[in-house]
Amino acid sequence: MRKIIALLFAALACAGCTAGKKTAVLWTDCPEFALYGEYFNSAQDQYKIEIEYYPYPARVLAEAGRKEFPDLAAGSWLKSSATRSLFSPLDKVLGAIRKDSFYPSLLALGAIEGRQYLLPVSFNAPALVFSLENSRMVDNPFVITFDEIRELGKAYNTAANGVYTRLGFAPASDDEFVYLVAGLLNANFREANPIAWDSPALERAVAFIRDWINEANGSIQAEDDFVFKYFYTPQAKLALSGRILFGYMKSQDLFTLHEELRSGLDFRWIANERNIPLYEGSVYMGLCKKGRAKGAARAFIQWFFNEETQRSLLEASRKNRTYEHSFGIGNGFSALRTVTEGIYPRFYPQLLGHMPPQDYLTPPNILPYNWLVLKNQVIFPFFHERLRASSRDSVNSLERRVGAWYRTNPVH
Repeated sequence: MRKIIALLFAALACAGCTAGKKTAVLWTDCPEFALYGEYFNSAQDQYKIEIEYYPYPARVLAEAGRKEFPDLAAGSWLKSSATRSLFSPLDKVLGAIRKDSFYPSLLALGAIEGRQYLLPVSFNAPALVFSLENSRMVDNPFVITFDEIRELGKAYNTAANGVYTRLGFAPASDDEFVYLVAGLLNANFREANPIAWDSPALERAVAFIRDWINEANGSIQAEDDFVFKYFYTPQAKLALSGRILFGYMKSQDLFTLHEELRSGLDFRWIANERNIPLYEGSVYMGLCKKGRAKGAARAFIQWFFNEETQRSLLEASRKNRTYEHSFGIGNGFSALRTVTEGIYPRFYPQLLGHMPPQDYLTPPNILPYNWLVLKNQVIFPFFHERLRASSRDSVNSLERRVGAWYRTNPVH
């Protein structure tokens, strides 16, 4: 994934950077930082940065007894209880960075007791895509709600001999979309001891999706049959062909579609009650307490969180064609509002008139560093089974599933 960028890690590892306190080490799960490190090292000759890739840097940071720590970390899940105590306040850095350039809600998530410990790098939002030919059906140029998706999708359905030949939208076809609905209906998954959620809201979300499917698509079986028959083709292509009205995508996937395909699509951000839920795993950057090259680390932070720097990185991505595999900065929208709103449309013209409204952006709750594994192995299967079960009692409760998972997977 994102192979071109990932290849740069090997080059950086062999670059023979200046040793000692002039060289900062950054751990990340974001391959794009290989490119960013290369450009930082060539932009000045006072400091160097070395990039080390880990699929789950938060997990590595959280491991007890580690003797070596990086100077910086940039990745997902860094604010969990297992890792947030490992970072230093960024007071000495923030004087050189315009705090008002950030999206306020994203910046606030990196603060602890009024002090900034983590800075947001990038984020992604959920999009609904559809053919340009169907744009006239959607009134709002920015967002679309569940009610609109359901009603427009139902009206689009076409059947022959009792079997759908086209379907407006299939809510249960994507586990991530079902989870998105639960989040917007206040299921409120969050880090606790180890994880908590609002059970009544979760049940209301399950009932909401079941009612949606039954009302719009007849039954979960009819929807599953259609999905089995046609969804071997990506949803964006199905929407372009007219087989479906709406397809569900993350922004990072939408803006790395082949240009020929993307040019035939329109899109809206999925929202409910003025909330666009941002995906968990947004990239944040922090200064590690046990790092030894603090001067070099601070210099990189100040260089990176700069509008001109990020414009240059976007230019480099386009020049190197890495933009075909990675969206924007850190494979997402830049957390610098001035970059996303002022610079991104030059590189992604489809954003003109479709920029996600700032006051709608809703970051997720703080979640444990192993949340991605838990969600894929426990949360998604629970939703999948509940939507297809004849009764609630025929499916193991989420509480029992989570408890069993933690007993058999104490460390991840």
